[in-house]
This record gives sequence, structure tokens and C-alpha cells, in this order.
Amino acid sequence: MNNENTIDLRDLLRLFLSKIWIIIAVTLCGGIISFCISKFVLPMNYSSHISMYVQSYTNISENPADNQNDISNSKKLINTYIQVLKDDAVMRAVSEKLEEQYDDQILKQNFSLNNGCITPDSLRSCISISSVTDTSALKVITTAKNPEVAASICNNLAAVAEKYIQEAVGIGSISTIDKAKVYRNPVAPNIPKNTLMGMTAGFMLILMIIFLIDFFDNSIKDTEVLTKKYNKAILGEIQHFVADKRKPDSRKSGDYEHIRLTDKDLPFYIVESYKSIRTNIAFALSTSERKILAVSSANAREGKSTTSANIAIASAQGGNKVLLIDADMRKAVLHKIFGLQNKNGLSSVISRMDNLEECIKKNVMENLDVLTSGPIPPNPSELLASEYMSEILNQLSEQYTLIVIDTPPVNVVTDAMELAKSVSDIIIVLRCGRTTTNDIDEIMNKIKFAHMNMLGFVVNDGKTKRNGKYGYKSGYGYGYGTNSESEFKSKEW
Repeated sequence: MNNENTIDLRDLLRLFLSKIWIIIAVTLCGGIISFCISKFVLPMNYSSHISMYVQSYTNISENPADNQNDISNSKKLINTYIQVLKDDAVMRAVSEKLEEQYDDQILKQNFSLNNGCITPDSLRSCISISSVTDTSALKVITTAKNPEVAASICNNLAAVAEKYIQEAVGIGSISTIDKAKVYRNPVAPNIPKNTLMGMTAGFMLILMIIFLIDFFDNSIKDTEVLTKKYNKAILGEIQHFVADKRKPDSRKSGDYEHIRLTDKDLPFYIVESYKSIRTNIAFALSTSERKILAVSSANAREGKSTTSANIAIASAQGGNKVLLIDADMRKAVLHKIFGLQNKNGLSSVISRMDNLEECIKKNVMENLDVLTSGPIPPNPSELLASEYMSEILNQLSEQYTLIVIDTPPVNVVTDAMELAKSVSDIIIVLRCGRTTTNDIDEIMNKIKFAHMNMLGFVVNDGKTKRNGKYGYKSGYGYGYGTNSESEFKSKEW
């Protein structure tokens, strides 16, 4: 499904297959719940039955034709007899017999009582009377919570039937051959049937929920829709893959792991995706005098820090002299990705606490230098918007072919927008299934208001149909910590 509310059955099938274990679990839960309710909650019901035979005349004629007419007339009387047998007067007569046979406790278990008497409606609900096809017979089936009571209803109804038939109709007769028997095998609840129905209900319910969630989900899933709606280039798509979490890694932030382009276990197609992004950026920046590139995202945990690092690495591998700057002075990550110290960095340089050249980590990789964020300052937005920050970038742009700046998420804080006058372009990192069109709309409005040139999108965690499932996750959080702020203030100016 896409944002134009059209449905592709193949995509719908893929959606359901991607949630197959949830579907199976909910289906089984539905069956288990139905089984438990049927087995332990619903009361057992027992049934009994008796057949009644209708004759329009009481005497048997020697003429076969007369007997045949008698049977035909009997069939016509059946519907009338059924109505008579369901009448309140007949129900009261049967009730009186039952009240003589059973105590109040048993009667309460099977019927509704009014002043100690069985109500006609509750008794009638226990009785089913129907005609037997192509015969002059009636079949009475009764159901009750007590097997003896079920049989008694049949027998008592048969006992009073002839009297009320004669009084009401006055034609023909009704008789029985045998008495109703007591059957001790319950007829309800039907546990196998109810279990199957519960599984079916659970299956249909979870399919409907999955469909509705996906239908109204406005997160980005299709890069084609993204291109058409925003008329911006897709610089690259990093496909979803599962990192090997069993391997120890010092580049972890919380429960999230940051990949690096030089990792030996990184799949080939991921490496090629970053190289493709490098090529697209090189073409897009070919006419720019200053190649200072900001990288940001809409919200946290969309992979912009990992993307910044790998764009810088890929560009350095291409022979460019690259500087990677961590301008996210609220929640720095780049020093963890490269295993660097962060005692001094961008914040201490802008605050004139440290010398720029001393803070730049030289040759972290071939052709790649890194300027970490430094201690967390109390005013990161003001520092990035300062004239000295612009002077620093102007100075650095003369030394490096490309400067990549990792900035905080646009929709969380204003830091990235403060760099509008200092950078040439900005790249927005999106994450499939997480970043929504509302998030992107907000970003586009802010970029337009700041008069920044947007180079395009990089889409993370893409689930392509050709290569299966790949992906990485990156952690992100915000907030000032008292320890970090104290660390910043403790340094001498």
C-alpha cells in the first residue's frame, strides 16, 4: 500500500507474511481463549428428544386411498399442532408437572422462576418442535442443564399434548410410541467447534488490525512516493540488515550499535550503497565553491550520525581530504564510533578554550580527520550560530576538500538551522517505517525558512524486495546532564 491509498495485493501479502508470527500467535490465542471458555466457563447442556405422530382420523380404513388421504390431512395439521404445543397454556401445564417432580434448586439451574413458578418463555426456549420431512410426525428436542430435566420436558409435553390438541383444534389425534430417554453426554458447548471459531476470529481480527495500522501509517516506506511528493533527490538507500550482536563492540550507545564502513563483517551491498551516496554527493557539490555539508534527520534514532561517519569515510577512501565534525553537542556519538577521546573538541574551540588544530584528531583514517563535539555546553545553539563558528568553517574549508558536519535532529532542536549561513548544503536522513510525512513536512518548512539548500534524502533501514532484509539501528537521546555540564564549567576559560 502507498500514500495514495491504493492497494497492491502483492504488497498486502508481503505485509501479512512479515507479521506471520504475530498472526500465528493471535490465532492460537483466540483458539486457546475459546477452548478455556467452552471448557471451564460455559455450562454443560444436555438434550433429549421424542417423536409424536399425527393422525387426522382415529380409525384406520380398509380402503388404502382413505388412509393416504388421512396421512395427507395429518401433514396439513402439523403446523397447527406446533403452534398449539408452543402456547402458554401448554407451557404452564408442563411447568406444573416439572414443579412437582423437582425441587426449587434444580428448577433454578434450568429455568427462570417467577414467584416459584417456571416462566413460559424460559421453558419455551428449551423446546424445539419441528416436522419430519415427508411424514406426519413431529420431533420434539429439548435442551437443559440437567439431563433428567431435559427428558422430563419431553415426556411431560407428550403427556399433555393430546388434551390441548383436542381442546384447541378438535380434529385428529397425536400420540407417542416411546418415552424420551436420559442422555448423559452433553450436546453443548461444542468445544472443537468453538475452538475453531475462536481461531478464525483471532485470525481475521489480527489481519484487520495489521491492515488498518498499515493503511493509516504515514511513515516512509516507498522512495518513489518520497521523490514525487517532495521533488528532492534520493542520494542513496541503506538496506536493512541484522548486525551480529554477539560480537563485542566498543562503538555502542545504549542498546544500539553503530556500524562503520570499514567493519570487516559489513555486507558488500551496504558498502556499495555508501559509495553510491559518495558519488551522488560529489556530483551534487561539483559546482559549489565551499563543500561544507550538514547531515541531520527529523527525529532521534534515524541513523544520521552513522550516515555522517560513513559518508566521510567513503569520501576519504575516494582520495578526498575530509574533515568530520560532530556538531551534536547535546548527545555526541562520533567519538564513540571512531573510539576517540572527547575531552576537548568543537565546543571548547568555539568557546576559545582550546586551539583548533590541537582539537582536530588527525589521520583517524587515511585522508580523514575528526573534530569531536567536546564537553556538553549550556548553550549549544548559540555557539553554532556565532560568528566565530563561521570563521572556523571558513578557515577549515581552505584545508579540506569536504567537510561533513553531524548535526542534531531538525525537529528536536534548532542547532542544525543555526548553521544555515555557514554550510553549503544539508542532507536529511530518513528511516523507513519510522520517519513520517508529517516529520518531513516540518523539516522542509524549517529548511525553507532558514534559506538552506537541501541536497536530498538518504533513506535508512530500507526493505527492498530484491535483496531481502538488512538493516542497522542507531541510538539517540537528548537532555542536559548535570555531570556533563559541570565538566564543561570546570574547564578554565
